[in-house]
Amino acid sequence: MNELNFLSVPLPCGIEEEIARGNFNIARRIIKRYLNRDIPALLRKRLEYELERMRRLKIDFPYTREKALQILRKELKNFKDEELDRWISMGIVDRMIINGEERFFRSFFPNIIFLKPSVKKRKLKEDKLGNYIKNQIDKSIKRINSGEVRKYRVQAGIKLHIKKKIPEGERYRIWLPLPRENFQISKVRILRAEPENYYLSDEDYGQKTVYFESSQRDHLLEFIYEIEEVKGGLEGEMKEEYLQEKAPHVIFTPYLKELADAIVDGADGNYEKALRIYTWITSHMNYTYVRAYSTYDNISEFAASSLRGDCGFMALLFIALSRICGIPAKWQSGWFITPKHASPHDWAQVYVDGKWLSVDPSFGNLGRHGTLRNSFYFGNSDAFRMIANDDFQVDFVPEKEFIRSDPMDNQIGEVEWSGGNIYTDKFSSRLYVKEFKRI
Repeated sequence: MNELNFLSVPLPCGIEEEIARGNFNIARRIIKRYLNRDIPALLRKRLEYELERMRRLKIDFPYTREKALQILRKELKNFKDEELDRWISMGIVDRMIINGEERFFRSFFPNIIFLKPSVKKRKLKEDKLGNYIKNQIDKSIKRINSGEVRKYRVQAGIKLHIKKKIPEGERYRIWLPLPRENFQISKVRILRAEPENYYLSDEDYGQKTVYFESSQRDHLLEFIYEIEEVKGGLEGEMKEEYLQEKAPHVIFTPYLKELADAIVDGADGNYEKALRIYTWITSHMNYTYVRAYSTYDNISEFAASSLRGDCGFMALLFIALSRICGIPAKWQSGWFITPKHASPHDWAQVYVDGKWLSVDPSFGNLGRHGTLRNSFYFGNSDAFRMIANDDFQVDFVPEKEFIRSDPMDNQIGEVEWSGGNIYTDKFSSRLYVKEFKRI
């Protein structure tokens, strides 16, 4: 239940306009009128999902104007309320008008800083974790560039708590991510699982998961693995699908084809073409947090036209442009993980001269991170990765019955019951690290 072709179906006249104006209630009424008619199956799927998409959009925009102002007063030195309207007029504040009420994106404040870096100097709180991560990455890159490649043993896990209660006698269905034994990861072992009964997906499947079916509201998965730093590429299997479109987020649209042609014009060979695509993305796009992936119709084209997005948006754009140019490219994701921290992260791989090269456009973003990281993250990989997903939009085993909270991959877990999907606002996940040791 992870087929998203219906997102390529245009919305009927009137619905898209009302959603763009924030008139969700009006859009719902129009959609329900269409659903009462005899309409094509794919259009029905699109309209049924549009009802859910509007609900997810509302969750992503939780703040009123007063709450947004409170956040800015708390976070910034000498903030004046009129600055908010100035930043809105500059197009750097994420907001929507929903049913007549102004609402602000849950990550509107960090996005202001990403889009207007001078504001960062006014932050009242020091970003100690960010400084620690920067130091870890930079030290690692310099050492790997000097020729010293290390191997580590990592012990980590995920705790998932379900807030939504279900009727007695019903059971939750949960899929949690697990490291895959491929590329730079080996010797994966589950150390602890709660509950103890689970189903493990096959190693060669695109998204590695541990499946639970229980009435418990708390679930835990703890694992250990070994990981090597990679300087240059590694050999691996090349499949024909890594050259193909995959609706709705990797589509060879006229705009993307023209952009790809312009970027690689005059380039000699696939390595140079891929490097040019990476360089264009890392020098033209701003890193920003984004809404739930499930609320976008075509992520790669959004990234190419809006010139902003997070790690997955940059990775998908790289994949789309590479495939348009006839270069095999694929998705990887899981966690960015250091001795003190773990969080979801996405990147890409490109197949050149018989090897897969890691490509991380967000970590290599030139404006945000500078030349050291920019040159490293095309073709090399640090050890700060837990790779759970080797492809995007892959069905789970066992298959999920309802549309997923994140149809792209699985990083914080997926939950459902016989009554439907349990969205991310109804469960919480905590990623943790117990050991990160050189071996």
